[in-house]
Amino acid sequence: MASMQKRLQKELLALQNDPPPGMTLNEKSVQNSITQWIVDMEGAPGTLYEGEKFQLLFKFSSRYPFDSPQVMFTGDNIPVHPHVYSNGHICLSILTEDWSPALSVQSVCLSIISMLSSCKEKMIHVDATIMNLLAEDSPTEKMSTLIIQSFEL
Repeated sequence: MASMQKRLQKELLALQNDPPPGMTLNEKSVQNSITQWIVDMEGAPGTLYEGEKFQLLFKFSSRYPFDSPQVMFTGDNIPVHPHVYSNGHICLSILTEDWSPALSVQSVCLSIISMLSSCKEKMIHVDATIMNLLAEDSPTEKMSTLIIQSFEL
């Protein structure tokens, strides 16, 4: 537990002193707990998300850095992106099977910026729960409608 807190203190300081472009630590979020952070994010200039503001919620388990942090978009503005679920969960391999203790909050932030910046078209992620609900009646017709609607965004 002490090594986890020491690592988080080090990463917190690094994020405060040298944040990735468009990222700012929400200082109030770390006042009560070192294991839950909110990072304010602004869409990168020249991208589909330019000028948009987002919030990322980082949650760290007692096994951090051996387990990845839980990271999700939170708040009123969840980006419309093929790798972001409507509930804010992010589909990014370094947050699951490709996590390494050598990675940091800064590297996760940079990966998320890169993911959003490389997007060529805003499309919703088709949530599995929606797909399951739609599959109950006339799955082919409803699935076609959902796919068409996602391209119209």
